[in-house]
Amino acid sequence: MFSPVMSKAARISYVFVAVILLLVGVLHLSTLLLTVLFAYFALQKFSLERWKRVGVVVFLLLLAGAGVTAFLFIRKAYVEFPEVLGGIIQAVVDRAEQWGVELPFTDFKSLRETALQGVTDQWAHLGRYASFAVMQSVMFLIGLVVALSLFVSTKIHFGEEETAVEGNLYAAAGGEILKRFATFYRSFATVMGAQLIISLVNTALTAIFLVAVGFHHASLIVMFTFLCGLLPIIGNLMSNTLIVCVGLTLSPKMALTALIYLVVIHKLEYFLNSKIIGSRIKNPMWMTMIGLILGEKLMGVPGMILAPVVLHYVKVEASRNRFSEEPSAPTATRTVS
Repeated sequence: MFSPVMSKAARISYVFVAVILLLVGVLHLSTLLLTVLFAYFALQKFSLERWKRVGVVVFLLLLAGAGVTAFLFIRKAYVEFPEVLGGIIQAVVDRAEQWGVELPFTDFKSLRETALQGVTDQWAHLGRYASFAVMQSVMFLIGLVVALSLFVSTKIHFGEEETAVEGNLYAAAGGEILKRFATFYRSFATVMGAQLIISLVNTALTAIFLVAVGFHHASLIVMFTFLCGLLPIIGNLMSNTLIVCVGLTLSPKMALTALIYLVVIHKLEYFLNSKIIGSRIKNPMWMTMIGLILGEKLMGVPGMILAPVVLHYVKVEASRNRFSEEPSAPTATRTVS
């Protein structure tokens, strides 16, 4: 059981945080939470934790730049992804014919027709998808406002009214809740800071290879690789699959070369992972995989991003509290102010 040194206010704070995280999944508020965390993280880094005004200005400028970049990426993907997919399909069809394998499609047009057969009835839900997109955009904007507000003024008042008694439960619980969320943010900064470094290194090494061998649509694949790199474990599988498939459009030899290169750089990244992620997080892979699966089921892709953060947070909080199998003697009871 928990050690008697844990106060009632602390126990309330743990329950409160657990309920909040549960509501984030149930009410689909993961976009809001991730926006607040990422924006606050960026603001702290840009301000060098000293010059808040500079941090806010740099953040807003980069946010505008990111918006333009996202628009250009979406437009580029809209034009080039069909070409990439068409080339991959043609390469797969050619290899299937050589190996005598029958496929339900022969080109991009037939694949698209096959896929449309399964999604035609989804057009009836177009309004629902549009409302979902609008709601997520609103959540994103609210998250930005919340992050900026917290960054500009982090002071929060709890139970300081004139009629409040000294040491009241509301003030004590509020203080403990702030500690819980501060710890949760530090877990986020630890995990995502490490994940960003890994993603940047992986993207740079991948970009060098793609440019050196003359891959088609290299810039699009590089941007896709960086975004996938924000997802632990599964992100590398997604980007590597795309790269190998695009290599297949050039030749089987190129696909094999790409696969070997990706395996080699990821083996080299194991050392980097042990230094950057392993030393900070130290979660076994099986635990991370379970967290990713549960996170995806509860929140989708945002849940996969949050899963390692929650695992790290739980471990940090659990390691701070004593656990005893036998009740403490009455004489050992301590009074906590």
